[in-house]
Amino acid sequence: MLETLVIALGGNAITLPGEPGTIPQQFAHTAETLEHLLPVIRAGHKVVITHGNGPQIGNILIRVEEGERRVPPLPLDTCVADSQGGMGYMIQRLATALFRRESIRRDVACIITQVLVDRNDPEFINPTKPVGSFYSAADTEGLRRDKPHWILREIEKGRFRRVVPSPHPLDVLEKNAISELVESGALVVACGGGGVPVAWEGNSLLGVEGVIDKDRASSLLATQIRASKLIIVTSVDQVAIRYRQPGQQWLGTLTVAEARAHLVAGEFPPGSMGPKIEAAIDFIEQGGEECIITSTEQVAAALDGKAGTHIIAAWGRRSLAFPPPHN
Repeated sequence: MLETLVIALGGNAITLPGEPGTIPQQFAHTAETLEHLLPVIRAGHKVVITHGNGPQIGNILIRVEEGERRVPPLPLDTCVADSQGGMGYMIQRLATALFRRESIRRDVACIITQVLVDRNDPEFINPTKPVGSFYSAADTEGLRRDKPHWILREIEKGRFRRVVPSPHPLDVLEKNAISELVESGALVVACGGGGVPVAWEGNSLLGVEGVIDKDRASSLLATQIRASKLIIVTSVDQVAIRYRQPGQQWLGTLTVAEARAHLVAGEFPPGSMGPKIEAAIDFIEQGGEECIITSTEQVAAALDGKAGTHIIAAWGRRSLAFPPPHN
């Protein structure tokens, strides 16, 4: 059965840990990722691709800092939009060439996506998302003087970073355009980096200094365009409890209740798997059929029920059984 899918690409799909993240490297990894998604696209499913932008937004912020003595600095919301455009172009160009090679008659469209947030979100009181460069204690003295609006926190001993709000996404403003494009058969790239955070002030729509979690934004978009499945692509084939500890257990299928219980028990840390599980729970509770968490290489197999972790509303709706991954 053909379905509408939102596929949320993690950082490893575009930039590998430890790499400089040059443009040729990003193009190479993205091309490989699209090859893994090809069976899903060729099958005729309606697909929206979302993506993270962690390393890319960091590089953009460094360019802003290094260049601000010669050119006007860019606010963070504009930097997020900048990353959406550049990365969307990369995915768009590669997918267009791939479709030509495979004789797939399908348009590819990138949508610069704005996501509404609430200026009263608690994140604006206590921001938690580190962005940009690391600084020494000596560096912070000058930064606090020159950039009094920045909040700097010690992330590691003696190393500081700027932290910004990561507000909860409320509404994807381009959802109708995205839905129409998907229904027309186009492959759509949207919500890059979680979308550009914006907020209403009267009749003015203002950019917000913050970064929205990519998986939460993808979950919201999937709900709003009535996708049947949300596929969160990460660096592991399946979710595990007691990860990298004695008694590690890979999970093939989880109900929402089971996923929430493991989350409360601390099995899924806030900085890694936690937001993905929260996004999955939100999607299912808002009417989504299923959320799959898996690696790039296993997306097609997971969609066929042969790999990945499948999060569902309750056991009565679906039962999956397959062996755990080899790693």
